Amino acid sequence: MKKNILLILFAILAFALALIITNPNFKDFKNRLINLEKIGISKNRNDEKNKKDEKSEFTIIGVGDIMLGSNYPSDLLPKNDANILENTQDILQNADITVGNLEGTLFDTGGTPKSCDNPNVCYAFRMPSKYGKYLKQAGFDYLSIANNHSNDFGQTGIKETIQNLNNLNIKYSGIKGIAESTILEKNGKKFGFVSFAPNSATVKLNDYNYAKKLISELKSKVDIVIVMFHGGAEGAGAEHITRGHEIFHGEDRGNVYEFAHFAIDNGADIVFGQGPHVTRAIELYKNKFISYSGGNFATFGKINISGSMGIAPIFKIKIDSNGNFISGEIIPVRQTYESAGPFIDSEKLAIKKIISLNKSDFPNGNGLFLTNNGKINKIGNSN
Repeated sequence: MKKNILLILFAILAFALALIITNPNFKDFKNRLINLEKIGISKNRNDEKNKKDEKSEFTIIGVGDIMLGSNYPSDLLPKNDANILENTQDILQNADITVGNLEGTLFDTGGTPKSCDNPNVCYAFRMPSKYGKYLKQAGFDYLSIANNHSNDFGQTGIKETIQNLNNLNIKYSGIKGIAESTILEKNGKKFGFVSFAPNSATVKLNDYNYAKKLISELKSKVDIVIVMFHGGAEGAGAEHITRGHEIFHGEDRGNVYEFAHFAIDNGADIVFGQGPHVTRAIELYKNKFISYSGGNFATFGKINISGSMGIAPIFKIKIDSNGNFISGEIIPVRQTYESAGPFIDSEKLAIKKIISLNKSDFPNGNGLFLTNNGKINKIGNSN
């Protein structure tokens, strides 16, 4: 009896299942399930591919002062408007992010030139706007406009320079109340930039409270923060990091050692310093790279490039996705009064100079080892 009941139940279930399977609505439901499964598999594969393709390392190139020639007060320009970046632009283009310090304004005519008590030590730089294409061709993503020549032609000079950089699609910052920070998205990461100087119109190097606010706010919006500063004394005698406030021509040019550490403590991932017109030592602090001065990289006309002021490093730094230093390289360049801009220095004078300065300025070590060929490697942990 029980056996017959079970057979009947199985028959009913089989008949019901047959009705469901043959129902057009079930076929539609089944197809939807299959499609959802395919979409899920495809999405997972795409997610895995995106994660695999997402960059985990980034190359940052940083150089020092750039002044391509000035049309003020007279024609102090390269012959035939030559591009003085030409010998190095292939190197500059070969990075995820390339940055430098634009030492002066970028526009053609007008503005109010700054008043100089002593023209022998005071210059006003006005690069022709057409030279902007050389900066773009070289691959610059960001240019600091925080320095003692940013305000050479007053508000007109600042406004025109900013407009020309906008036209070139080159990011910039460093002017108080006008251009204090900027963000660039590249290769799936957001890079933030902020620049400081002790000079008029700039975001002040010595205002630590405001610097902390700018850097920390920027850090909350981006993945990597690059800080640049223009500070310290100038000239052949200003190669060393004093670890105190440096005074030049009566102006407090800041304590750049303290400021660089302060910037990293508040969110900076790389710090590139400029200002002394000579190269200075480098350091690893909390696993973040610091250059204390990139020297005169590409300068023409009324800028002294004799001796140590004519050699400079191209810093090529590799970082991870958290901004931590992985490794680096110094490509040494040199300028002479006969050369049309910087060229690769076979004598590697900038490398030799930085090795020497590292030893003298960081006798207990700086967290880095620099080889004679310019390779920069970490030594243990840095704090």
